[in-house]
Amino acid sequence: MFQMQLLSTVVNDLFKQKFRILLVLCVLLSAFGIILSTDANRNVSRDLEALMVEQDKLDVEWRHLILEQSALTEHNRIEALVDTKLNMHRPAAVDEIVVKIE
Repeated sequence: MFQMQLLSTVVNDLFKQKFRILLVLCVLLSAFGIILSTDANRNVSRDLEALMVEQDKLDVEWRHLILEQSALTEHNRIEALVDTKLNMHRPAAVDEIVVKIE
């Protein structure tokens, strides 16, 4: 019986304090929103850092590929490969034929 009266009193007091209850709910919703936005911000920051690390790795790989390309296309290397593998050589001056177009 006492518990029912206490519950009834609490409920009546709550209905009398509608504005305060509304303010408490607004504060709780605001706190929950801050928690969600902070978590989202941390996730985005973590993803950004991972992407920056990946960008650095790709940049290093790009530099290595540029160096490798320049080494592979070096004129002396190509000339040596043509000489050894394809058995090609520059023609001597006597073997050159000049064609004149009139």
